[in-house]
Amino acid sequence: MKLSRAASWFLLAFGVWTWFIWVSFVRNLWKNGSGLAFDTAGDPTAYFWVHLTLAVTSFLLGTAVGVIGLRGVLALRRASRPGAEDGAA
Repeated sequence: MKLSRAASWFLLAFGVWTWFIWVSFVRNLWKNGSGLAFDTAGDPTAYFWVHLTLAVTSFLLGTAVGVIGLRGVLALRRASRPGAEDGAA
């Protein structure tokens, strides 16, 4: 399957954006002082574990989407080189 240039760049940007957003979220979650993420003894709460699971899942999906986009961008660059044959690896 071939991806268009726009689709490849969108997927790559989406992967990077996902990492940026969720790294910020996890950093804020870790520093949470409102009592949602950690109880008074300093132990993680269910809120913390659920949101950490969401973040890890998003990291994995964002990475997969970003890799697909990167591979599309690299394939388009290889195909646009002078002398490149269509479908050559």
